[in-house]
Amino acid sequence: MLKRETAALLDDPWQLALISYIPLLGIIGLWLLFSAGLPRQLPVAVVDLDQSQISRALARQLQANPVTKPISYTDLSSAVDAMQQAEVYALLVFPHGFKRDLLTGKSPTIDIRYNSQFLLVGKLLSSQLQASMADGLKPLAALKQLAAGVPKAKVAVNLSPVSSQTTALFNRNNNYVGFLVPPVLIALLQLVAMMVFANSLNRELRWNTTAEWMSLGMWKGIAAKVLFYTPIVMLHGGFILALIYLYLDVPIAGSLTLLLVAQLLMLLAVWLVVLLIFFALKDSARVISFCTAMFAPAFAFMGVTFPTHEMPALAQWWREIMPSSHYIETHIAVVSYGQGWLATLPQFASYWGFLLLLIPISVLTKKGFNAVDKCNIPLAPKEH
Repeated sequence: MLKRETAALLDDPWQLALISYIPLLGIIGLWLLFSAGLPRQLPVAVVDLDQSQISRALARQLQANPVTKPISYTDLSSAVDAMQQAEVYALLVFPHGFKRDLLTGKSPTIDIRYNSQFLLVGKLLSSQLQASMADGLKPLAALKQLAAGVPKAKVAVNLSPVSSQTTALFNRNNNYVGFLVPPVLIALLQLVAMMVFANSLNRELRWNTTAEWMSLGMWKGIAAKVLFYTPIVMLHGGFILALIYLYLDVPIAGSLTLLLVAQLLMLLAVWLVVLLIFFALKDSARVISFCTAMFAPAFAFMGVTFPTHEMPALAQWWREIMPSSHYIETHIAVVSYGQGWLATLPQFASYWGFLLLLIPISVLTKKGFNAVDKCNIPLAPKEH
C-alpha cells in the first residue's frame, strides 16, 4: 500500500507541488510580510481646520511618533475618501476654534477615527494617536495650572494622578514576528495538510480506483496514506519551528520537541476531519470546497487577534472542531510560559473528541463506493 501511494504521488504533479515547494513559498512569503517586526510610518490623515500654532504643534507631535506618518488634507471629505480607499489607516481632525476654546477654558474635541477592519493596525493607531495628543497637550495644561497659581510640585500630580508601569511577560519588544507569524504559519500548515490528504483521497475517485482500493483493504489504504503523508507534512511543521525559533532566534521558554508532538496530534485530528468529509460527500469538488470553507478561517478562531470568549456560540463551537485552535493553546503556553510535559497533557487530552469521528467514518466506509463507481465507469470509445 505504501508503494501504491508512492507511485500515485509520482504520477500527480499537483500533489508533488503541495508537499514540496508550495508550502515553502507560502511560509517564506508570509514571513517576509512580517519581517519588519514592528509597524512603522503608518499613514494618518490630518485635517487642520484651525490652522493655529497649537494645532500645528500637535501635528508635529505625530510626526515625531515613529508609528505614525501624518499626511495633511484640506477638508474632511477627502480624508474620509482616502481612508475608505485604504490610502490612510486613520484620520485626525482639529476643529475650528480649537485654540480659542483651549484658551477660554472650554473642552474642544479632537476627532480621531481609525479603520477597525485592520485589527492590529487599528488598535495600535488608536492608542498611539491618543498618547501623542495627550503628550502634546500636557505642556499647555501645565502652563494653565501654573497661571492659576497651582504650585509647581503639584502640577505633575494633577496631570497624572495615577502612574502605571507596564512590564511585558513575553514579546517584550512587541515584535510581530513572534506574535503573529507562528499562528499564521500554523493556519497555513493546517490548510496545506488538509489539501494534501484530501487530494490523496480524491485521487481514488478521479482515477476510478475505489474498487481496487476496497479490494486491497480500505482501512489499510487509509493507514498507508496516514503513514505516508504525516512525516512529509511534519517536515514542513518542523521547518516552521526551526525558521522562527532557531534561525530568527525568536525567544522560546519551552521545548521544541513538545511543539512537534502537539503538531503531530493536530495533523492526526485534521486527517480524521477530512476522512469524515470525504466519506460523507464522496465527490472530489465538494470535498475540497467543504474542507476549504471549514479550514480557511482558522487564524480568526485561534484567539490571537480577537478574544474567543467574546465570539457567538456558533463561532465558539466552530473553533472547537478546528484542530489548530487546540494546538495554538499549547504553542502559546510552551513558547511564552515554558509549560512542561505534565502541564501539557490536559491540553493533549482535548483532542479526544476527534476520536469520536471514527464512529461515523466506520459507518460511512461500510457503504463503500458502489454508487460512485457506477457513475464513474468510463465509456468504451466508439469504433470508426
